[in-house]
Amino acid sequence: MKLQRMNRRALALGALAVSGALALTACGSDDTGGNSNGGDASASTQAGNIKCDDAKGQLQASGSSAQKNAIDAWVKQYVAACKSVQINYNPTGSGAGITAFTQGQTAFAGSDSALKPDEIEASKKVCKDGQAIDLPMVGGPIAVGFNVPGVDSLVLDAPTLAKIFDSKISHWNDEAIAKLNPGAKLPDLKIQAFHRSDESGTTDNFTKYLKAAAPKDWAYEHGKSWEAKGGQSAQGSSGLAAQVKQTSGAISYFELSYAKDGIKTVDVKTEAAEPVKATVDNATAAIGAAKVVGTGKDLALELDYTPTADGAYPIVLVTYEIACDKGNKAETLPATKSFLNYIASEDGQGLLADAGYAPIPTEIITKVRENIASLS
Repeated sequence: MKLQRMNRRALALGALAVSGALALTACGSDDTGGNSNGGDASASTQAGNIKCDDAKGQLQASGSSAQKNAIDAWVKQYVAACKSVQINYNPTGSGAGITAFTQGQTAFAGSDSALKPDEIEASKKVCKDGQAIDLPMVGGPIAVGFNVPGVDSLVLDAPTLAKIFDSKISHWNDEAIAKLNPGAKLPDLKIQAFHRSDESGTTDNFTKYLKAAAPKDWAYEHGKSWEAKGGQSAQGSSGLAAQVKQTSGAISYFELSYAKDGIKTVDVKTEAAEPVKATVDNATAAIGAAKVVGTGKDLALELDYTPTADGAYPIVLVTYEIACDKGNKAETLPATKSFLNYIASEDGQGLLADAGYAPIPTEIITKVRENIASLS
């Protein structure tokens, strides 16, 4: 089955690997399995393929919580091979991660949104004779998780989601929800909509989807900070997932890798014939249509939030690693390049699928590898 899955992935988009593991060993995440590979032969083989070069010391990094599970998986393999390196990744959210990077506090950052012009300008203070660039590293679906007693399957469309998250639909038995779910026993239960309290690229991508797919019902601009009325907030994707799991009537958005321990996810109605489930393969179908819009070595992507193809899940994101193209600190450059080289490699990308993330298409990840090799 594993070989069959790998072959199918290679035929589909080259080598789209997906990951959802991000906390690092030094962060003490409960998802991290330590530095040992145990008796896993494939893990030992992968560690043997990692090029440590002159990497040593500590790497401080922070940002996107969306890639938390990916970083965890990557770090476990990397530190097993490169024992002179310790990686400390703090999943503070995309906004805080970019701020820390532009203030010179970290070697690289993770962001679920491409850099804005003012952020690139700010990065020139820490990237001597250079600037920060976007390196797309992992993609995947943003799942909409829900907790409605007695409802195991739920279909929603963009206008209905927009009204729910803008407090215009307040109960689960609302006519708009019932129309999309004929036959479902929807309770007269108050909707508890949760959004991120911190600046988040996940929020940015989720609101980009609402703005693009339901412009008449979503009056706000997209952004890392939540602007809509009402609702409740929680810190990080893990915080939102925890609220959905424990709160009757809850609904929220987070990466598919956080939709675990029984959390159910919404099937999204698009222009296609059938509603689309939040799966890696369905997200891959949408990410495959992304276009590179960055200039020079910057590989910022433009995503399609209103796909019309059957089986293309519309709510997706791409997480970027943010690094200086030139002017990296001499003491951290070898470890930064070594680690980024590994996570962009075929082995590194290959860890992602089992974690619930969609990989980066071959033609794009090839450019990522070239740009990492040129970091100085």
